[in-house]
Amino acid sequence: MNMPIDLPRASSAAIRVSPSLRSCRILRVSQPLVVLASAQRARTKIPAGLPAAARRHLMNFLTTRLAAFFMMACVGASHAQDWPNRPVRIISPFTAGGGSDTIARILATQLSEKLGKQFIVENKGGAGGLIGTAATAKAEPDGYTLVMSSIATHVIAPATNPNAGFDPLKSFTHIAYVGGPPTVIVAHPSLGAKNFSELLATLRSSPQPTAYVSPGPGTLGNLLAEFWARKEKLKLTHITYKGAGQAVGDLVAGHVKLGSVTLTAALAHMRAGTIIPLAVSSNSRLAEFPGVPTLKELGYPDMVATTWFAVAGPAGVPVQIAQKLNQEIIKALETPTVRQRFKTEEIETERMTPDELTRFIEGEIAKWAPLAKSAINPAP
Repeated sequence: MNMPIDLPRASSAAIRVSPSLRSCRILRVSQPLVVLASAQRARTKIPAGLPAAARRHLMNFLTTRLAAFFMMACVGASHAQDWPNRPVRIISPFTAGGGSDTIARILATQLSEKLGKQFIVENKGGAGGLIGTAATAKAEPDGYTLVMSSIATHVIAPATNPNAGFDPLKSFTHIAYVGGPPTVIVAHPSLGAKNFSELLATLRSSPQPTAYVSPGPGTLGNLLAEFWARKEKLKLTHITYKGAGQAVGDLVAGHVKLGSVTLTAALAHMRAGTIIPLAVSSNSRLAEFPGVPTLKELGYPDMVATTWFAVAGPAGVPVQIAQKLNQEIIKALETPTVRQRFKTEEIETERMTPDELTRFIEGEIAKWAPLAKSAINPAP
């Protein structure tokens, strides 16, 4: 972009900018300040003994740096006003078919329609969501690479993995809270447990550890299962996957008999009867499955939790872009189509500003990180 700056040494200094930036409010406000700085150079007190040439050099330096500062601010504002002018990538750090992927695609459809540019979902699963999340943290903070953040990727996994590759707060611009489903404990019919009491009896009587699936290591499903196993002294073996879609697929096929997964991933199979829901982590029972008790009812009040999802970008995303995207996501969540879809899948949403979302994540880290460390990485 052509942005010549002309600051003559005369007191009647002028600034010349490209036509594309003349409407910038920052520049309109700042130009008189730069002109004033140039005009006042002769009256500025300079340390005694400084040669005249050095004095002129110093004042020219200060004046041009002031102009450059306001010009760069104007460039940032101009870019934010133009965003998006090309496709935007939303990374779902889990495989297709899980809660992260489902919510990302719902948002991508809405944002593409509202903003006139394509929002593309890219599944980048692995390591409990850490691979895709770390890739986002290293991306350019220009608003064109986003990630579906979650309690798994920004709370539990960093607390249990010292090599996460990012700081859940400092490495990201937290943009908009979306919401999420509860976790359900489900079983394949061949396990023989038709309710939670029968499940406990089956697990306690088994001479060998029972394998279970979750969306991945460090996810909420993994945390709740390990917490429950420790509390009840159960022998469980965690089978890791890159996302809930693959995990539930093997559960439905009977390769694994037990699962602790998001409701979003399990719901269609629960409806079909191919897996049996035995308990849910929500605060109240599911409207569609009123016979399934909550973990709170069953005596586990510490296991009330939601697999929440949000949208984040790398640290340093311009404030104007973050605010614009926050507002557009909130509008998308309030459309009848999205509200009905989320209601069907028991996804609860909440409106938050970027600052409120950052404080929310800070609170989630304080609440869950200690529990995650003790449940998933217990002390020897």
